[in-house]
Amino acid sequence: MTYRVCFVCTGNICRSPMAESVFRARVAEAGLDDRVEVDSAGTGGWHEGDGADPRTVSVLDEHGYDSAHTARQFQPSWFARFDLVIALDHGHLKALRRLAPTPEDAAKVRLLRSYDASAGDDLDVPDPYYGGMDGFEECLEMVEAASAGLLDAVREDVGGQAA
Repeated sequence: MTYRVCFVCTGNICRSPMAESVFRARVAEAGLDDRVEVDSAGTGGWHEGDGADPRTVSVLDEHGYDSAHTARQFQPSWFARFDLVIALDHGHLKALRRLAPTPEDAAKVRLLRSYDASAGDDLDVPDPYYGGMDGFEECLEMVEAASAGLLDAVREDVGGQAA
């Protein structure tokens, strides 16, 4: 059985594709890519069909991550296929939980930085879209820091599933 994770931000061109790419790399490094599927989407459809923001692509490429991406909008019906829906900030968390068809689906939604023990109370990954490259670098640092804890949690969940 495949375990499915979806990262969600606003437009699916900055934070969520970055998180998808980084986490997919971590899953592959852990040898779980045959059991864990990683995806991303946005709460809105403004950029549907577009590639990732060029600054996201630049930062991902510079750090050795895959930057291929096509934006899309998260749909309520997708909750049925995902085991975990990872929000990049509290606004996304609230929007996704409102969108969830059932309480069980709402419980699948978590904040990415909740998997980073060093994050403290600041669990939002700031939107780098309106800033410079330093915001995209900071976003990558936050995503990478949280990915280790998320991988541990997913590894634990996958360990409990039949292959």
